[in-house]
Amino acid sequence: MAREMFKNKKKFIMKRFDLHHSSKREQRAAYLEAKLLSTLKHPNIVTYLDSFYNSKGNLFIVMNYCECGDFHSFIKERNGVYFEEKEIINWFVQICMALKYLHDKGILHRDLKTQNIFLTKNKLVKVGDLGIAQVLKAAEVMATTFTSTPYYMNPEVLSGKPYNQKVFIKHEVFYL
Repeated sequence: MAREMFKNKKKFIMKRFDLHHSSKREQRAAYLEAKLLSTLKHPNIVTYLDSFYNSKGNLFIVMNYCECGDFHSFIKERNGVYFEEKEIINWFVQICMALKYLHDKGILHRDLKTQNIFLTKNKLVKVGDLGIAQVLKAAEVMATTFTSTPYYMNPEVLSGKPYNQKVFIKHEVFYL
């Protein structure tokens, strides 16, 4: 697929995982990210195109390219120039739609931050980097792994207490 897209001059991005030098846990996380992304179809979630292994022990996940990059870089490049309120509200709604889609499927992103939110040239928001996402079977199921970016962790996770989908939904909405 990657070669076909190259011939058609479509841009895409490949996320590479060096499985040969990764722990079993990291290998499993990479595999699960590819598997999870392949099941998601939403306009505000990064678009999975393909995944493959090469002879050097790398896993590649091929996704649509977001021309404006991540929000973190996009904001920094503005050098303090404010965004229009209408634009911010539009992005906020798109992020909320992506999170609702994930939450309706019982998926906790667990690492929502500006570096994991991407923007296309048409200013369409794409939530990405589901590397530490967790799929819960039901809202009552408690998650006990404490993975996130420390500055973005909610109090329940920082305290080491088990948390459920409701707690993490509150966290992800609070982040916004």
